[in-house]
Amino acid sequence: MPVKSRLGVLFKSTAVRLSALYILLFALCAAFLVFYVTGLSERILNNQTRESLKEEVQEIEKAYERGGVTQLLRTMERRARQPGANLYVIAGPNGEIVAGNVASVQPGVFDEEGWTGFPFRYERYDDSGGVKRHLATAHVFFLDNGFRVLVGRDLGEPSKLRLLVRQALMVALLIMGIGAVVIWFAIGRNALKRIDRVSAASQKITAGDLSQRLPVSGSGDEFDRLSSSLNGMLGRIEQLNEGLRQVSDNIAHDLKTPLTRLRNKASDALSAVDESAKHAALEAIIVESDQLIRTFNALLMISRVEAGSIAAELTDIDLSAIAADSAELYEPVVEEAGQQMVCDIAPGLSVRGNRELIGQAISNLIDNAIKYGAIKPEASKSEASDSEAAQSDGVVEPPPAITVRVARGASGVEISVSDQGPGVPADKRAEVVKRFVRLDKSRSKPGTGLGLSLVEAIMALHGGQLVLSDTRSGDEAAPGLTATMVFPGMKP
Repeated sequence: MPVKSRLGVLFKSTAVRLSALYILLFALCAAFLVFYVTGLSERILNNQTRESLKEEVQEIEKAYERGGVTQLLRTMERRARQPGANLYVIAGPNGEIVAGNVASVQPGVFDEEGWTGFPFRYERYDDSGGVKRHLATAHVFFLDNGFRVLVGRDLGEPSKLRLLVRQALMVALLIMGIGAVVIWFAIGRNALKRIDRVSAASQKITAGDLSQRLPVSGSGDEFDRLSSSLNGMLGRIEQLNEGLRQVSDNIAHDLKTPLTRLRNKASDALSAVDESAKHAALEAIIVESDQLIRTFNALLMISRVEAGSIAAELTDIDLSAIAADSAELYEPVVEEAGQQMVCDIAPGLSVRGNRELIGQAISNLIDNAIKYGAIKPEASKSEASDSEAAQSDGVVEPPPAITVRVARGASGVEISVSDQGPGVPADKRAEVVKRFVRLDKSRSKPGTGLGLSLVEAIMALHGGQLVLSDTRSGDEAAPGLTATMVFPGMKP
């Protein structure tokens, strides 16, 4: 890629523009700091110079008052011979230099008494080999005889200090600017690379590959937190899309048979001559229609629960009371199916949830236990003969039991419904909670394959989980199935 094109792409980045803006702002602040510090330093030195000159002027005036011109000359001569001496000049009324340690002074300096209003130029005696002009500030006072006395200070040291401070600050500014560029190149470029990787993954996701995930470096910074949140959202979208595809396939497969039966019964009703036959055919149509309506209602309920549209209805509820009511409601149905209801419910266990949804989940589990708990595996001839012998001896086997248990577990409050049927193999338990999945390949057993799907969706809404296990370990023929709903955040 050409350099201009790369620079154009680079400066389209928000990070680069912000970095350039910060560097510019930093440079302006640093430049202001340079001029402010140097100016402040110069003002401080000038004030100190004036104070020291003011003290010298007072001492020289006292010397003149004590001993006249003679004492004045001695004092100025002694001070002029000291290292780093100030400027000492005596001029006549016409401004001509009579005595002092400078060769010449800018004209007009001796015209007014007091502080010179501006730095003036002067020449030293040792300025040989060319004209060298220096700047100074001074205080001038007049004597009684008309002579002028100048006490001044060379401004070379404050100028040198100002230049030195300015150079030091400029070097510091240069170092900080280079450091800012290096830091941007090391950190900002890495951030741009991460953004590019996120963009590449996003393009694949947009193209339809929902299995893609945004990269996470593991540093825990804001990029990682954003990527983790978006990855969670993508996982949820992928799960919903997979569920939608599965539901579409299963609806096409599972509803085709009842719709075909419904059409055939309607055709029989039209072709029937006998009124009783028509009536029976119409009743069969109503039964098939009711089953279809229940199927679609279950699908609608699962969709609402998974979408979280009723999450705002969660309240504190008595889980023990809900389980007891459900068991009592289904007890006649259980007995009619040739089974018995057993309750082991600890009182007073509460969770935060939706009463109607939890009641629906318990009802689904009990309904599944009624349908499949009484199904026995095919017995061998010897087992059948043993069973007949036991019955002839008057020994009656107890009916299979459906147990509803509510207890406090290690992970929270648990509701379990157990049966003594054929159970679910361990390798099939992840499948049976999906929509329309049934272990009965012939689809001859009652049910729609939506009961456990609804229970799992309800538990996900409550932040819990549905756990499937064997009721009786070691019984390969009829291990039974125990479906346990685990609710977190139990209350004491």
